Amino acid sequence: MTQAEFNARIVAMQDTLYRVSTTILPQLCDREDAVQGAIEKAIRKRHTLRKDNALEAWLTRILINECYSLLRRRKRELLFDDVPEREVAEDANPDLYQLFTSLEETYRLPMVLHYVEGYTVDEICRMLRMPKSTLKSRLYRGKQLLRKALEKEEVFL
Repeated sequence: MTQAEFNARIVAMQDTLYRVSTTILPQLCDREDAVQGAIEKAIRKRHTLRKDNALEAWLTRILINECYSLLRRRKRELLFDDVPEREVAEDANPDLYQLFTSLEETYRLPMVLHYVEGYTVDEICRMLRMPKSTLKSRLYRGKQLLRKALEKEEVFL
């Protein structure tokens, strides 16, 4: 893969990267920093990419690591009481978005990667470094929790 193709594929992934970072980081400025840091690392470490067709999973894993790293740094800097609510995307259903963000991250991140971003179970297992059975359990349990919350809140889509 040439440098131009590599850059084009990364640019095409930017929306996905921002959505994935939204599931982990509450503040917009942190999301932007994480995406920028992940892209920078990907460009610098391009030579470590083993398969060209695994670029999306590889870059998403870099982003997830960058988000967690940023959270660890931010945890020392500010109290969670000062963190504003996550912003709702313009085309999102605010009620559903609120329910989704209320899920624990262990369920929320796999669900976003699978149901929103369309990654396969195998790709997500590589990204999150977890067994397939664990991922499937989290997807199933996350759907159950969302279903219960939807029934309780009586949110209609």
